[in-house]
Amino acid sequence: MAERNTYKQDERLDEPFNIRHLLLASAYIKKYLPKMIMALCISAVSAAVALLGPIITQKAIDDAIPNGKMNFLFLLGGMLISVAVISIILALLRSHLMIRVSQNIIYDIRKDLFAHLQKLPFQYYDDRPHGKILIRVVNYVNSVSDMLSNGLINIILEMINLILIVIFMMIVDVQMSLVVMCGVPVLAVFLFWIKNRQRRAWQRVSNKNSNLNAYLQENIVGARITQIFAREDENAKIFADLSDDCRKTWMHAVRCNNLVWPGIDAISVCIRAAIFIFGMILFGQGSKSIGTIVAISSYSSRFWQPIMNMGNIFNNFLNNMAYLERIFETLGEPVTVDNKPDAVEMKPIRGAVSFRDVCFSYEPGKEILHKVSFDVKPGMSVALVGPTGAGKSTIVNLISRFYNVDSGQVLIDGQDVSDVTLSSLRSQMGIMMQDSFIFSGTIKDNILYGKLDATDEEIRKAAKLVCADSFINGMSDGYDTEVKERGSLLSQGQKQLISFARTVLSDPAILILDEATSSIDVQTERALQQGLNSMLKGRTSFLIAHRLSTIRNCDLIMYVDDGGITEAGTHEELMAKKGDYYHLYTSQLEDIA
Repeated sequence: MAERNTYKQDERLDEPFNIRHLLLASAYIKKYLPKMIMALCISAVSAAVALLGPIITQKAIDDAIPNGKMNFLFLLGGMLISVAVISIILALLRSHLMIRVSQNIIYDIRKDLFAHLQKLPFQYYDDRPHGKILIRVVNYVNSVSDMLSNGLINIILEMINLILIVIFMMIVDVQMSLVVMCGVPVLAVFLFWIKNRQRRAWQRVSNKNSNLNAYLQENIVGARITQIFAREDENAKIFADLSDDCRKTWMHAVRCNNLVWPGIDAISVCIRAAIFIFGMILFGQGSKSIGTIVAISSYSSRFWQPIMNMGNIFNNFLNNMAYLERIFETLGEPVTVDNKPDAVEMKPIRGAVSFRDVCFSYEPGKEILHKVSFDVKPGMSVALVGPTGAGKSTIVNLISRFYNVDSGQVLIDGQDVSDVTLSSLRSQMGIMMQDSFIFSGTIKDNILYGKLDATDEEIRKAAKLVCADSFINGMSDGYDTEVKERGSLLSQGQKQLISFARTVLSDPAILILDEATSSIDVQTERALQQGLNSMLKGRTSFLIAHRLSTIRNCDLIMYVDDGGITEAGTHEELMAKKGDYYHLYTSQLEDIA
């Protein structure tokens, strides 16, 4: 089924490990480098203290016990206890320090991700499921933060620990230390062999989790539609299929991971066996003591522990590199609609709008607008009509510069919109889309969204103008009524009226209404029309409406089709032409009749 295949599409897996991602990550680490160095020093001291244990044991076996030195034996026992206590205290200090660093790194990355997502153009959100974006901000950041803090510290610490173990082994006995070292080349070959298998396995896990999250998020949002069309069973099958993909890829990745520690453990056991065999031969010759053999055996066990730990860290590192790549892919997404380096502030807008041979396409080779040109004088009300998908919404989106034109110019008051800052342009425009989005919070918060410094009187005035005041006052807490995510407690018409009030409150120089009354009943729309007429007076406005009766009084009506404007004029002029607009208008009258 096509729907299943849509969600089973994976992101690229064939990219090689990119050191650039680690270099980018280093920017988040530098800020906390002093604390990380302090944690590293604490850990190094803890490791050095702990390594005194085998030497203390050797002294007890070779000297204190055979010679009956009870006082010396009690001293050595006290030293062993002290070593353990000091190691625990230092480990707790280090843990507390690194938890703070880890959480701060999570905060910094997540803050930058969200800020970048706010700047990305509409095109970015058009091209990918929102669930896949969400999982990067929440799950992936949590996963990589420990790698960027504890992971890096631990791998350095384990290296230091390994060096210290080698030094202590050499102090005890050089000859037997070399036996331990013989397993290192074997281990290196083994780790090299398994590296790429692990990376690709965890990248697949990342992709499958992303697919599952995208489908889950969409189905939560569309739960009502699912029930309306009785799609529960089919959706459950698709979800089970995606979950099964997650399970299979996870199990495969775990199997790859589980090859590491048994491999290292097997090498470690072989080396320790060699120590005892070789040590007992030399003990029989009188050149080695039992204490030396026990001490080297203990150090051998410790020698492989940091290597096993580094193997686990390396596993974790590979797992999280897939997530790190996705995070920095998102941070690396180009902000294609952004301020030019020499962008200037848009002066107070009078409202003249011009298109000069504008061409635009959402996808290469599929042109939506082709050399569109028109001029709108300040204060004019302009209606855009035409078939669905002709490019009406695209035209108003280009006025607000939500997309960049492929060629040509969009001018406001004679100034190219690409030459001014986005904030100074959009802050003077009021845009009401067909999809009226309501945020979690109070109704008052939603109306205030575009003008945070508005007074209560201004809020009520805007609500009255769009006929929203009466139903708002009828709610439990009036303007302070809490509305849930996406305004789930409100009807579509109520959501649209609140969005209308939000737009009106911002007092824009240019007003854009894209199917702004599509969900409002006819009676409310008639009452709203008076407020609209008052609001449109003296300001440039662009209206998109399928109910043509609502745009009869516009100063200019443009019929959009075939990538351009096929007709333009007043209602009377276009009706007299008996062209596309005439046929559309009369067909609507016939439908009503």
